[in-house]
Amino acid sequence: MIDLTFLQILISGLVCGFILFQSTFVAPTVFRDVPVESRALILRSLFPKLFKSMTSAGLIFVIITFFQGPSSMIPYLVGTITLTAGFVCNSIVGKTNQARDEGDGKLFANLHRISVILTMSVLVVNLFWIFLM
Repeated sequence: MIDLTFLQILISGLVCGFILFQSTFVAPTVFRDVPVESRALILRSLFPKLFKSMTSAGLIFVIITFFQGPSSMIPYLVGTITLTAGFVCNSIVGKTNQARDEGDGKLFANLHRISVILTMSVLVVNLFWIFLM
């Protein structure tokens, strides 16, 4: 039988890997190497995939935690934070893109800041939860 805690750790590792790869390699490469007129197309395609992956991973994490029946609330919080943050980030993509397209710098900055804070929160939670168990 598979150890469910191992699956939770694996999911957290995947989430961290997705976030780190996207923010460390993909985004900087796009801004450095891709012509300005093509950047939006690429980023608008990739970031929703990241957010949907976070949402899916969070949902699977919560389901595993439910079946595992942990003695701690920490895994529930990790899964719920990952699920909710991914969902919120994905939900604001359209408004963020619209704000950028319409030149509303203040709204764009606020929505972008929300997505960055939520994504970094997911990264931190998924990196460190196992040490709190």
